[in-house]
Parts: sequence; C-alpha cells; structure tokens
Amino acid sequence: MSDTPPASAGSPGSPDFDEMTRDIAEVPAVEVIVTVAVNLMSAAAVKLGLAPQEGDGDKYKDLDEARKLVAALAGLLDASATEISSFHAAPLRDGLKSLQLAFREASLVPDEPGQGPGEKYTGPVYG
Repeated sequence: MSDTPPASAGSPGSPDFDEMTRDIAEVPAVEVIVTVAVNLMSAAAVKLGLAPQEGDGDKYKDLDEARKLVAALAGLLDASATEISSFHAAPLRDGLKSLQLAFREASLVPDEPGQGPGEKYTGPVYG
C-alpha cells in the first residue's frame, strides 16, 4: 500500500480544469479549426507514409486510416470554409489536395476521380 494520497484537482501534476476552461475560452474559433486541420493533415501524412522516418519508411503506412483522416479533413474544411478567411483556408486546401494526390499515388488500385477520400466535399482531384 502506498502512503501517497490520491491526486486532487488542485494538486501539482493534475489538471486544473477551471484554468483549462479559461484558456480554451480565450482561443479564437479560427485558431481551433486551423489547429484541428493541421493535426488531421499531420496524421494523414504519417498514415500515407509521407512522414520522415528512419529505416522502414512504410512502418506507419495505413491507407485505410489515411482515407478516414483525409475525408475528415475535407469535411472540416468544407464546413468551415465560410467561417475562416481565405488567408487560413487557402494553405489548408492546398495541403488537402496534396494529401489526396498522395493517396491516389499510394493506392494500388486508385479510386475513380470524384471517389477518393474527401472528394465528395472537394470535387474530383487531378494531378
């Protein structure tokens, strides 16, 4: 048995949820959307085998997972297009298109134009 008392909300090393809520409340919605989009892009790149890896380049490659992440990114960008400025949206759309093209290249049997991940939101993607 340990003599250490359980961590409470105010103890060191445990989250202070009131402070976390205040921090979140201060973040503009555009910043939250962009952060989520960048996280989806990064995860999709890893699942497409695009992340720099030492040794086994395809260690994390998983096209089924990549498809889901790219589709989620496309849906997020489609839904938020009118909410975020083109200053934020343009590079995210470029990144999405790059991921869609990388997915097409990585697929043994590429999807028909318009059927790839996220293309129901973006329309067909051509190289």
